[in-house]
Amino acid sequence: MRECSSFSSCHQYWDDIAAARASAGPDAPEIDKIRHYHDHPGYVRPHADAVRSALAGLSDVDTRLVFTAHSIPSTMDANSGPDGGRYTAQLHETATLVAAEAAPGLEWDLVWQSRSGPPQVPWLEPDINEHLEALAAAGVGGVVVSPIGFISDHLEVAWDLDTEAAETAQRLGLRYVRAGTPGTDPRFVAMVRDLIRERLDPAAPRARLGSLPVWDVCPPGCCLRKS
Repeated sequence: MRECSSFSSCHQYWDDIAAARASAGPDAPEIDKIRHYHDHPGYVRPHADAVRSALAGLSDVDTRLVFTAHSIPSTMDANSGPDGGRYTAQLHETATLVAAEAAPGLEWDLVWQSRSGPPQVPWLEPDINEHLEALAAAGVGGVVVSPIGFISDHLEVAWDLDTEAAETAQRLGLRYVRAGTPGTDPRFVAMVRDLIRERLDPAAPRARLGSLPVWDVCPPGCCLRKS
């Protein structure tokens, strides 16, 4: 279950599901996926509340709001969605919505984390640690980091943000607070229920805060792996 489009979070999942069903044989159950939910109130508002709480701890310093998501190869982003760039577009819309609810008027950035793979392959940048270096050099006093590309405090959040990025901020003399993720927030859990209802009843109302198009079934050629 992912909130945004890319080969890894869309097409690869479908390939894995198809392979699992094929291995199970003709009696394999039908498997479906709920739609992307990057702009659903049940996703946006828990993130916004977490940002508000984090900002309260830095009210005495010049603070920058920094949103993070998992980096992917630049070519994967260029091929995401039917027209390209949908991964970054969805995350930018999520960041815009969360910032508008939690901290209207506060400057914010969207940066990346958890890069892997060979160093010669271009991935989305800047990395969170590089960005912290730039903010410190610009005289920013504190940073609230909101991992809007993640639904829970799993290993990539705990290590990349709570350990590595926090250590970078400490070395730079930056006040640093990491905002929480939805996790088991009742609004997020209710969102999953509502998205399942949508799949059962296409006429069901859709709760959305953004303007990017969404769909139940990906268009042909969406998020293919291309060189």
